[in-house]
Amino acid sequence: MRVSEAMTRDVRIAGPDETLRKAAQTMAKLDAGSLPVGENDQLVGMITDRDIAIRGIAAGKGPKAKVRDVMSRDVKYCFEDQEMDEITRNMADIQVRRLPVLDRDKRLVGILSLGDIAVSSDGKGAADALRGISRSGGEHTQTG
Repeated sequence: MRVSEAMTRDVRIAGPDETLRKAAQTMAKLDAGSLPVGENDQLVGMITDRDIAIRGIAAGKGPKAKVRDVMSRDVKYCFEDQEMDEITRNMADIQVRRLPVLDRDKRLVGILSLGDIAVSSDGKGAADALRGISRSGGEHTQTG
């Protein structure tokens, strides 16, 4: 199965000059924990609710701060024509729960989440990906 068969196609994008408040409101409306950040038809980052809390509020930035001030610039992504088995292994290795999906022209065409994988017709990769993502030592671990 290819990524394009399981991904969510209707993706909301935040702009880098949007306020944190606007990004948070969009996340709340979508019941989502992250948004891709796009500028000039290119994926330039990702912003998560954790970015807003840690890099934004905890660092003293207010709701009028810009998305670009707290977003992650090192974006991990996959391509729509890649095989799901490869991507679920990659998600486990890099410990992420969702990946933006690009076409070969590097345009955003969707997002792939663990939920998408779980409900796909061959959702077998979700458990393996979650096991890898949940192992200790990841970016957001609370262990020293």
